[in-house]
Amino acid sequence: MKRNLTLGALLLTACVSLQAQKPMKAPAGGKAISDHLIGIFFEDISSSADGGLNAELLQNGSFEFNANEHDGWGAATAWKIVRPGHSLGMTEVKQQEPIHPNNPNYMRLTAERTRHFPDFKGWAGYGLQNDGFDGITVKAGQKYDFSFFYRCPKGKMMVRVALVKPGGWGEDPELLADDTLVVGNSTWANMGTTLTPKADCDKAALQLLLVSDGVLDVDMLSLLPQDTYHGHGLRRDLAEALEALKPRFMRFPGGCVVHGGGDGFWNTYRWKETVGPKETRKGLKNTWGYHQSMALGYYEYFQLCEDMGMEPLPILPCGVSCQGTNGGWNMWPTQAQDACDMSDMDMWTQEALDLIEWANGPATSKWGKVRAEAGHPAPFGLKYLGIGNEEKISPEFEERFKYMYERITKAHPEIIIVGTAGPGSHAENPDYENGWRIARDLGMPIIDEHYYEPNTYFLTKRQYDNYPRDGKTKVYLGEYASKDKKLIDALAEALYLIHVERNADIVDMTSYAPLFARKGATNWNPDLIYFDNERPFLTCSYYVQQMFGQSAGQYYYGDCVTIDNPDKTDGDGLLQEQSVVLNTKTRTLYIKMANASANEKTAQLNLSRFGVKSAATITTLTGQPDQENSFEAQPIAPTTEAFKLKKKQNLKLAPYSFVMITAKL
Repeated sequence: MKRNLTLGALLLTACVSLQAQKPMKAPAGGKAISDHLIGIFFEDISSSADGGLNAELLQNGSFEFNANEHDGWGAATAWKIVRPGHSLGMTEVKQQEPIHPNNPNYMRLTAERTRHFPDFKGWAGYGLQNDGFDGITVKAGQKYDFSFFYRCPKGKMMVRVALVKPGGWGEDPELLADDTLVVGNSTWANMGTTLTPKADCDKAALQLLLVSDGVLDVDMLSLLPQDTYHGHGLRRDLAEALEALKPRFMRFPGGCVVHGGGDGFWNTYRWKETVGPKETRKGLKNTWGYHQSMALGYYEYFQLCEDMGMEPLPILPCGVSCQGTNGGWNMWPTQAQDACDMSDMDMWTQEALDLIEWANGPATSKWGKVRAEAGHPAPFGLKYLGIGNEEKISPEFEERFKYMYERITKAHPEIIIVGTAGPGSHAENPDYENGWRIARDLGMPIIDEHYYEPNTYFLTKRQYDNYPRDGKTKVYLGEYASKDKKLIDALAEALYLIHVERNADIVDMTSYAPLFARKGATNWNPDLIYFDNERPFLTCSYYVQQMFGQSAGQYYYGDCVTIDNPDKTDGDGLLQEQSVVLNTKTRTLYIKMANASANEKTAQLNLSRFGVKSAATITTLTGQPDQENSFEAQPIAPTTEAFKLKKKQNLKLAPYSFVMITAKL
């Protein structure tokens, strides 16, 4: 009998748990809004990919750097010759019979004498050393997988792979880990080993040494930590910082990277060259002045979206170049946009159609087979596709965009096409007006707006309150940021996002930009996340994005919170804003209040319609307006504590604060 009672109690508990998870009916007075408002935008700017999210620790492992990308660069950039024991040899850049035409360069090492001098107590050898990106950071006891392609034109050889801590002038390096490999293939082959350092080192280097005389061709050298995000080759701490944002989608790969930036059509990003085996991918000059190895390509982007539960939003070019071509940004308003011949538009259109097949087609289809062979037989489930990135909305752009749009939507009406409102999306900008005209003519579902402005803009502008509700075209705010990274900038963005949330019936998606910036290699400021080899630091704006990402819902309520005596700015906006969002799926209520003034304010809450429980949490982001985070100190971060919530109550809002109450219903 006792056993039956216990089983009954368990069943009752299970029923209660299921009931608690059952979606609730939204109380009256709410407005249906987008529940995928907060996403991320990844562009390879400021070394965000190689040396960043891509966990690869070696720089220029394929020897493809060149002077076209950066003055003074060549195939041996980031490498140096090492010859311990006074060994002798020669290094040559070769291109005869490479691994793949997309990867033409390789290095030929010829060791002529690998014996030590009699009094030399170290090891001998001739070869190469790579210091990674400002040094290689390794941790004691962690495992690092080294691999490379090799070819032995003249018979077997012995190769030593070592992680070392370089010594000073005249000093021997300290050995951290090593292994000796025997190689012998006369055609290209792949080999690897695992290195486990005996000590931490933040400035390690990798050495590849021929320890027997002979000739060895090498290419595609790689050193990857085994501990990567989901085991998919992405740097764990940076990926986890993205995951903590709770993003609903990711836009990629740019940005100006999409259409080659200021270099023209030859430098256009081609997705097909980024999805095969890494030795077959074609490196590209990055718009921002460095090399893209494409080790982080479309396959990895889609895989990351799947790992984080984000919708992928790839952006493809549409037959016109960036208006920044050949310095065209300085020629405003004429600019230097180039357009391909209309006879080429079938090629650009087919690129888009093939991408849809690669992402969504069965493994038996032409491009679905490429995806399956890469390790993902199931479709990715692509829903969104962007065409164009903030191009000048010229007649040439309009003709080519419409050509692609009409053919893609006819072939795939299930795909949501995202258009562009041009650079600097403001009502006074003719590109903005023309972009919206095209969107309305086509009945386009979403149009992408971009703007970077001082914090005064985000403190004063509330334009989405006045956007037409015609039910046709929604807004994707794809790139935006206040032009500094102080707390007051983050609070300005919080106020603006509350206004966006209030209008999330027409603003469907948003993404702050840029996302990442590497210390010492920053092309643009501010950025959401800065990082070096060891850690990221999170900006004030990051925490605002995180709080909004954590508080998605399907209904907005505008009459549940009032703030006494709100301070106004010099413009039309307020220094206080509030938002109440209900997630009916998780039965969670979020109350967000921002106070960007120097005065304490009182918020009056009336949550009677929701039947709130007393147990809640309150998260607060506050500080002095000019404070900001850095590598040296992070004074600004949210704090979360238990909070007793009532149906009706007053709440004090500290000066310069952003507050979020989270309550389960």
